[in-house]
Amino acid sequence: MPLGAGETFCQQQVDDVHAAAARGGAPILPHHRAAVRVKPDARSTAAGVRWRPTGRDSDVAFPPLPPTGLEDPYMTARPLIVRCGAFGDMVMLTTLMRVVSARYGSPVDVVSSGGWTPPLLMREPTLGHLQMVTSRKTPYLLCPSQWALVRWLRGRGRGPVYLGDIDPEMRALLERGGVHPDDIVARDPAGEDAPVLWPDRWLELGQRDPVRGYPTVDVDVAPLRFPRLIVTDDERADLSRWLADTGLHGPVVLLQPGNKRTHKRGRLMTADHPKHWDAAHWATVARAVLDSLPEAHVVLCGSPPEHPLLEDIRAAAGQHPRVFNGANALPIPRLLALIERAHSMVSVDTGPAHAAAALGCPLVVLFGAAPPGKWRPIGPGRIVALGGERGAASRVSDLAPVQVVDAWRQLHAG
Repeated sequence: MPLGAGETFCQQQVDDVHAAAARGGAPILPHHRAAVRVKPDARSTAAGVRWRPTGRDSDVAFPPLPPTGLEDPYMTARPLIVRCGAFGDMVMLTTLMRVVSARYGSPVDVVSSGGWTPPLLMREPTLGHLQMVTSRKTPYLLCPSQWALVRWLRGRGRGPVYLGDIDPEMRALLERGGVHPDDIVARDPAGEDAPVLWPDRWLELGQRDPVRGYPTVDVDVAPLRFPRLIVTDDERADLSRWLADTGLHGPVVLLQPGNKRTHKRGRLMTADHPKHWDAAHWATVARAVLDSLPEAHVVLCGSPPEHPLLEDIRAAAGQHPRVFNGANALPIPRLLALIERAHSMVSVDTGPAHAAAALGCPLVVLFGAAPPGKWRPIGPGRIVALGGERGAASRVSDLAPVQVVDAWRQLHAG
């Protein structure tokens, strides 16, 4: 049954849809399996339909797909993206989500992992359903989240599957879930050492079609290149209350010294990591910021395990009253709202730097061994990348504080 102009669809639980189909009730649509037909409302237009994702604060208009003839493959599930990654990886994945959603005229389902993923993606308007797995490496018989994933996959039907993970464990889970190989568009690891940014790689992947071709529309992908994060009015209000309660008035400049290795290995191993920068260097940047912006506060960003690392920086800054340790006060929704409002950020190459770029926060990002040509954040704001000139031998410690301070001052230069 082709998608009719002016019709509206609202997301329901997948199990409810399957039950309705089994009873012969609400139809399963060729382009939107997890959808239920409802009456058009005033927001439906002849130009397309509006899909109202449950739990989101904005509607998203999707253009109608071309009429589907009997010779066309029958699409009985929404497009699926499979990607388990770190904080920054999931920020950049929004590029792929937007491209795939635009091409198929549908929200996309996502299979992923990590406690950071739901708060990063839950507000993305193109997200349909997020299916989480706690581990891909745990043996299948010992991992209930893998069982749940396989059950969910078996009930989805067929549609395009964009596989962003190259590990055999995820392939095995897709096979267990009955995903047909002809539906998979897989990331090709060959040539990934080339200096191509990840959002550009996702743009390319999202424009490919599976062997079993499904109807798409032509899309200009250039406006979809930048990753995107959504901050809600409620999250902005929470931030305002927190800033007032904490006494953080005036401009806020963010410093992000930690990275994912800090979470895994802690204080003793950090100094050996290519992204390590001495606490005294961070303190020098903090003092320079406060000299330039006397009414500002410097917020040291990090997760609770990084609190001791940030305290080292505060100590090196002489316990300055305008340098605040935010490690125990910045859950991800509040962190995103803070980044959106911040004057600027200085960060090592890590997830919050990609969030800052996506939210348009002026950014200086410090690189170690990771190549900037592959990992540099991109977004609508001003971004300066430093370091990485020695390739795999590069260390953030190669950078002098004066270089970083000069780059930060250039962010708001004319």
